[in-house]
Amino acid sequence: MPELDPEQAVAAVRAFNRFYTRKLGVLDQQLLKSPFSLSEARVLYELAHRQDLSAKEIGAELGLDAGYLSRIVQNFDEAGLISRDPLPSDRRQYRLALTAKGRQAFAKLERTTQDDIAAMLSGLPADGAGRLIGAMAEIERLLGESGGASAAAILREPRPGDMGWVVQSHGALYAREYGFDSSFEGLVAEIAAKFLASFDASRERCWIADIDGAQVASVFLVRHTDDIAKLRLLLVDPAGRGQGLGHRLVGECVTFARACGYRRITLWTQSILMAARKIYQDAGFKLVATEPHRSFGQDLIGETWELEL
Repeated sequence: MPELDPEQAVAAVRAFNRFYTRKLGVLDQQLLKSPFSLSEARVLYELAHRQDLSAKEIGAELGLDAGYLSRIVQNFDEAGLISRDPLPSDRRQYRLALTAKGRQAFAKLERTTQDDIAAMLSGLPADGAGRLIGAMAEIERLLGESGGASAAAILREPRPGDMGWVVQSHGALYAREYGFDSSFEGLVAEIAAKFLASFDASRERCWIADIDGAQVASVFLVRHTDDIAKLRLLLVDPAGRGQGLGHRLVGECVTFARACGYRRITLWTQSILMAARKIYQDAGFKLVATEPHRSFGQDLIGETWELEL
């Protein structure tokens, strides 16, 4: 490729930014037909996926002006979308959280966003979506390299072959890190096979996380009863650790479960899985039962955790 003229390169990037902004429908600061501005939607997203955030932390994370963020928080408070509790460490700062009305507003925003992006992708040629995602990943990789940051993970729906990766990765990782035998891999295979055989798209999901096209994490949310969803097979490969992927994946499960109308999420884990337990605690899950058992070639303590939605 011939060397780019610096001025032409800058002009090309600016032209792309204008095109992409128009394409996403945020030129007038309204996000995908929602009543929220782009900045307001980003604040809602942070509150929906993280716990015990202060306005100061959100501002630093999103690079928002303190005065502008203060107006957003005030508007959300007046609309009944958030609660504000003074921080014990600094009474001038407030811990922010979404109310039930706020969670409903975010769930609606999330559904609208998903539908509009899916509609945009459906209008592409047969191989267009894959080419587009690949190009976006390349942009992210190149800009990440220029800033010294590692490649970010992309969350997506499962593709053919992903269930095999889920089974193999669970079997290998749990054998290596916890000494589990092959019966655990068999259990994972049963869960994955059942998901494929009886998948209900309206109430169930699987998320796969990719970094540069390689799978690094997974999680499933499946129907247990009409009111209760079950979170299963949360896994973050060592290649994907350090990005908060576990929290992101559990956050996706919680958001989707609320949008579906579930009243509770339950999960079963083991007491030795300290990183996973911390993720569940951070998401608001409560430990409700424990039971010693002999499984997967190990003496374990099984734990049941639940989250009221």
